[in-house]
Amino acid sequence: MILEKVNYPEDLKPLNIEDKKILAKEIREKVIKTVSETGGHLASNLGVTELTIALHSVFNTPLDKIIWDVGHQTYVHKILTGRKNKLDSLRKMNGIAGFPKTTESVYDNFNTGHSSTSISVAVGMARARDIKGENNKIIAVIGDGALTGGMALEALNDVGSSNTNMIVILNDNEMSISKNVGGISMMLSKLRTKSVYVNSSLKGKKIIGRIPLIGKKVVKLVQKTKRGIKQLVIPKMYFEDIGFRYLGPVDGHNIEKLEDIFKICKEQEGPILVHVLTKKGKGYKPAEVNPDRFHSTSKFNIETGEKLSKGKKDYSKVFGDKLVEIAKDNKKIVAITAAMTDGTGLTEFAKKFPNRFFDVGIAEQHAVGLAAGMSKSGLIPVVPLYSSFIQRAYDQLVHDVAIQNLPVVICADRAGIVGNDGETHQGLLDMAFTNTIPNFNIMAPKDFNELENMLDFAINLNKPVLIRYPRGGEEISFEKCDEIKYGKAEVLEEGKDIVIIAIGKMVSKAIQVSEELKNYGIISTVINARFLKPFDNDTVLKKVVGAKKVITIEDGTVIGGLGDLVEQLLYENKIDVEFEKFAYPDEFIKHGSVNEIEEKYGLDVGSIVKCLKNQEKNIKIVKTNY
Repeated sequence: MILEKVNYPEDLKPLNIEDKKILAKEIREKVIKTVSETGGHLASNLGVTELTIALHSVFNTPLDKIIWDVGHQTYVHKILTGRKNKLDSLRKMNGIAGFPKTTESVYDNFNTGHSSTSISVAVGMARARDIKGENNKIIAVIGDGALTGGMALEALNDVGSSNTNMIVILNDNEMSISKNVGGISMMLSKLRTKSVYVNSSLKGKKIIGRIPLIGKKVVKLVQKTKRGIKQLVIPKMYFEDIGFRYLGPVDGHNIEKLEDIFKICKEQEGPILVHVLTKKGKGYKPAEVNPDRFHSTSKFNIETGEKLSKGKKDYSKVFGDKLVEIAKDNKKIVAITAAMTDGTGLTEFAKKFPNRFFDVGIAEQHAVGLAAGMSKSGLIPVVPLYSSFIQRAYDQLVHDVAIQNLPVVICADRAGIVGNDGETHQGLLDMAFTNTIPNFNIMAPKDFNELENMLDFAINLNKPVLIRYPRGGEEISFEKCDEIKYGKAEVLEEGKDIVIIAIGKMVSKAIQVSEELKNYGIISTVINARFLKPFDNDTVLKKVVGAKKVITIEDGTVIGGLGDLVEQLLYENKIDVEFEKFAYPDEFIKHGSVNEIEEKYGLDVGSIVKCLKNQEKNIKIVKTNY
């Protein structure tokens, strides 16, 4: 096997093209086998196999720096940079990450995880290189889906006018997670249909330029004529018009052609954009046919492509089904997604109400701004976004929605710990950063039924609302579900010893903790907060008076969430009671399964019970005594 001999990029240099073709096949087989056992991002990695081999063959990494946009397509890169024998630990606790990590390898030049950031980072590194007088290549690898993000377009605009020496590799597979949409996608589709044009040789320009008297005039005439021809061949020439030298399109699965074009890039000056055409899922038929399903997958059967665990009802599906139900009668409801139609449960809505469904591409800021404009015009926009992606639209939440008190419903999907994707995808900050925004109302359901009721309530509230819910399914389906009233909590159990206040997913843990404590003669009051904002001070105050202990349980950060609200309430009312917060610490939580992470940070039922019985001294919690 060729792969056995390849551990680092320098091992690629002696290989011929035929060897590299064999290597690409062997790497695909390794990636498919690994992801079938660990889960992860499959289709995108299969699509960049030859591209990654060619990049590391031509460029001198790690001196030359590759910045991978998003970074979920770096499994092949990791195999070629000393980590092939660790691939079976992919996305597992204490194993290698599913994204680039600078602490993991000198070949990982920047931590990425969200889209559209690579060009900004790369030009920053290129300018730092120039200031320091260094001489190396900086390469940003970005997908066509990520190119729809505003940050990428801002960076292109800056780089094009700067004449900075750097290379942008546009990996064009016509996909992000869902099918790409928008004007950029339309432009690229036109580029794909045209023949490859070849840029004039710099050497040729120099020769003609030396001809006495007329040389420079001839060069200018040729350039003007060539540009006119290109305008006919490739409409609008967007990239060259803003200052890039455009090369391509080139077959992203032809290693020889890729290497040739990268060698040309090394000799060019100024910003260069190489347009590479790839197929997502290349080499594995199920992923080629269904690249969106294999964008991020759980464990699966290699022969059939079928997932080993059967899909269960989850919060995203419950949200999507309920929204369809409400929208049948309420014609003002519109749904907006940022390239996550299926991931956020909007597939059925898009089919049933195509005129009220809007996919804006990977553009969360625009999604929220669009929603604000629709709301101001009398519609009721519902915008489901992954919790960690809402961070990208913070200014729009403040400036466009909250200041004007517009009735926009933001749904924070994947709130709390999501697990194996690690720091960039954990949804721990949404409660803290929306809790500081005036006019915003924050809710979290304890189960599917309460999510449906909250969505009904939010749509009729006529105020800005954020509803947060976790990835996956419910832990407990509660029989009790009081009518939702604005800013009111729900008391689920009454007791004299401990008051447990929980929100969202953690309410089920609160009930389980309460049941376990009964075995030790400890009887608890359990409060489902429901609303983080406005918080139900009255109900909590009535229940904590006379209690021996008060605790909060939440799947957010220890700063700025439920625990802080209760702590402040106890302090202001001078209530003398022992108080403990169970929340995630003020740090970024690395990858691992949800259960492993909860256990590590003392947020599983067993750890909480042990802590309350004073049998465990090493749980990471915040404690405040009054």
